[in-house]
This record gives sequence, structure tokens and C-alpha cells, in this order.
Amino acid sequence: MKFSASVKPISYLKTHASRLIRDLSDNQGTLIVTRNGQAKAVVQDIRTFERTQEALALLKMLTRSQRNIRRGKAKSLDAVLTSLQRRIQALKNEKI
Repeated sequence: MKFSASVKPISYLKTHASRLIRDLSDNQGTLIVTRNGQAKAVVQDIRTFERTQEALALLKMLTRSQRNIRRGKAKSLDAVLTSLQRRIQALKNEKI
């Protein structure tokens, strides 16, 4: 993904906001906004933002999982399956 084509000064954003939002929405893109020649903000369409947030959530889950494995807080697949089978059987035996 090349951001160099999507860099605009804040003055351009101010005068063309409606058009930029429409373009971002249509093309599912990201815009870098600069002030005094330095990148200061990022504007994204909502779908791109949601995908980014979902990806970050998955990365956090992976990080936690790796940390739990290193700490010895993980169960083997056999232990998990056995536990699930017991829970399912207990639910079947419950009276409603």
C-alpha cells in the first residue's frame, strides 16, 4: 500500500472535505493529512477502519495466547475435548 499518493495538506482537506470523504468511501482508502509538511492525521473510510480494528483485536488475542502458553496456562487438545465432553454429558443429564 503506497501512502505517498494519498497525502494531502490540511488546507486541501478543509476545502475538499466532502469530495475526499466520498472518494475514501468509494475506494475504501486511507488519507494522510499533513500540516506544515509533516504527517499529523490519518483519515480512513469506516470499512477500512473496522478491518484494521478487527486485525488488531486478533493480534492481541494471539499475543495473549502466546503469553499464556509461555506461562504454562495452556491445556492440551485432549484435555479440552475431554472437558467439553463431560460438560455436554452433564447438560444432557440435567432435568429441565
